[in-house]
Amino acid sequence: EALIRALEQLYALGALNDRGELTKMGRRMAEFPTDPMMSKALICSEEHGCSEEVLTVAAMLSCGNSVFYRPKDKAVHADNARLNFARGGGGDHCCLLRCYNEWVQTDYSTQWCYENYLQVRSLNKARDIREQLEALCERVEVELCSSIGDEDGIGKAITSGYFYNTAKFGANGEYRTVKHARTVFIHPSSCLVREENRPKFILYHELAFTTKEYMRCVIPIKSEWLLEIAPHYYENLEP
Repeated sequence: EALIRALEQLYALGALNDRGELTKMGRRMAEFPTDPMMSKALICSEEHGCSEEVLTVAAMLSCGNSVFYRPKDKAVHADNARLNFARGGGGDHCCLLRCYNEWVQTDYSTQWCYENYLQVRSLNKARDIREQLEALCERVEVELCSSIGDEDGIGKAITSGYFYNTAKFGANGEYRTVKHARTVFIHPSSCLVREENRPKFILYHELAFTTKEYMRCVIPIKSEWLLEIAPHYYENLEP
């Protein structure tokens, strides 16, 4: 069953054709050592003019959940530092992007990481991964381009790979996955968890099962993006 789901996903992403053969898109996606959804987002980032930004987001997300640390005796300071990166919107993905970009501006300062409660090891790992992904982008001819501040462009590029992972805020005050109507919750570590006005549609990087089913790393999206990017998957979507 897992294999069938994986094949269905590759078909929906445009990596396989009706006969189950790799498409041109599929061959390009296969060059990246990331999951197929991230490969697709990286390739589509060029058409949204933000491949530099999506490269950074991909590298930061691949470091798992170890970018921020929160010592018990300094929890308030750590939370404030994290909220500073979240200002400006764009959810957790853009929060990670700001962390990385500001670190680059400090010339990769270790001291700055300590001051902002960021794990130096994780950022260094993200830097290595980013360099590897950048080299692969050149190999599959994804042009490097940047759109500083264009959160919609970044959101659309991420959506083009992760349109499977979406949830809608319902009248009952809970999020449900768009496709299968499973109840899911924003992870407590997300910068969106404190938002008073919950975005109607969000996209998550992954689900984590603990006491509830939590969405990790979430970004607000617009329902029309789903219809534009994956009409074959969301033909009956109500905005």
